[in-house]
Amino acid sequence: MKKYEGLNQAMVEQFAPRPGRHALLPELSEKAQVALMCRMLVREGWNEHIAGHITYRLENGNILTNPWELAWEELTASDIVTLDPDGKVIDSDWNVTPAIGLHLQLHAQREDVHVVIHNHAHWSGIWACMQRVPAVFDQASAYCGVELPLYNEYEGTFEDQDKSSSAIQALGDAKWALLANHGSLVVGKDLRQAHLRAITLEWRSKRAYEVELAGGGTPLSDEEVNKLTIADQNGFPFCWEAMARRELRRDPGLVE
Repeated sequence: MKKYEGLNQAMVEQFAPRPGRHALLPELSEKAQVALMCRMLVREGWNEHIAGHITYRLENGNILTNPWELAWEELTASDIVTLDPDGKVIDSDWNVTPAIGLHLQLHAQREDVHVVIHNHAHWSGIWACMQRVPAVFDQASAYCGVELPLYNEYEGTFEDQDKSSSAIQALGDAKWALLANHGSLVVGKDLRQAHLRAITLEWRSKRAYEVELAGGGTPLSDEEVNKLTIADQNGFPFCWEAMARRELRRDPGLVE
């Protein structure tokens, strides 16, 4: 049960070993999982037109990513592009964003990072533009801990290798970051972990903004947050599947 440390132990012991009589999801290709991730995050506020990119490093070192030309809410598994470790397109006629270099450098410099997500997300983007870190006010905001770096040396775009290198250096071994006057960055060891981090960042940002508009509140202490934090090596039990099923109900063909 170590992988679910931090959750209510009784709940974990009751449900984690036997999620139900039926499979929570059909068998999905890796490209289908990336397409699902894009669709799932659109619903969470990661949806700035055609901006944003997700990369997923495979066991053989190749990298899956979304094409530049398509919005996250419209792409399907067949649109996902395979890159070699240097960023060369292997199997698609689609293009990839010039800013993919940030992802490639992250994958190369951090062995623990198999997923990188960047977009100009709605709620976390507000805090990035204010150059402030949102406080933690509730349970769902606390799932991934307190620390949230703010990278405030952003200039131009991440097409410049020197700028992306400095951002990576500033990120260190963090799981996420706000990029001042730009957007949000989340990394993870796999899609499930990265998904929890991305949705928690957006929820935390949304709730903190709403509390501030309402006149303010009392944030949770670091000690309280640590009690609520999920040891998210495997994400929140069943959340990835539930959000994936929601997208499959809307568009069953997205995994083809």
